[in-house]
Amino acid sequence: MTHLAFGGASIDGGLYTRITWLARRTPHELNTLITYATDYGLALFAFLMLTGWWRARTRDSGTMATALATPVVVVTAFLVNDLAKSLFGEPRPCRTLHAVTIEVCPGPGDWSFPSNHSALVAAAAVALLLCDRQLGRIAVPAALLMAASRVWVGAHYPHDVAAGLIVGALVARGLTPLARRAAPAVDRIRATRLRPLVAAR
Repeated sequence: MTHLAFGGASIDGGLYTRITWLARRTPHELNTLITYATDYGLALFAFLMLTGWWRARTRDSGTMATALATPVVVVTAFLVNDLAKSLFGEPRPCRTLHAVTIEVCPGPGDWSFPSNHSALVAAAAVALLLCDRQLGRIAVPAALLMAASRVWVGAHYPHDVAAGLIVGALVARGLTPLARRAAPAVDRIRATRLRPLVAAR
């Protein structure tokens, strides 16, 4: 594939350098916590999606359809973002700027723009917000913190995570409302599951 050879250092390389400089001077315990959060934070969004499905069981069929579609929306956002990532081919800032980071720099060919982590969590947050506002109020700030952590550990430029957030949010905003069209199918499934219970009375 031909890459556009996108160079991000001229956009906000200075800001990236200042952030990673501050990260290296932050207490080890806090950096350990941030590293765990950036590596395993996606599990929180998986839990929130599962919770969204559980809470939707007693709600209308449109809400249930939206909850069931949330993982599909997230995977679609990842695929769209990863396609853009392959197209732009932006090297990781820790390689371009030879920065010392608190997390090991990804290998060559693991492109930086836009951030996949940011796209995933943004898609999950927006889909959850449209499905269940209470869960969305948890997911949105968590997504912003997760995106910021990608810069803090040195994996991305700030514009990488900003673009990833935008891609994920736009995909989720566009696809999630369409899931409500599957409400009749949810109604049929619910009716099929309840029919034996009604017949037994």
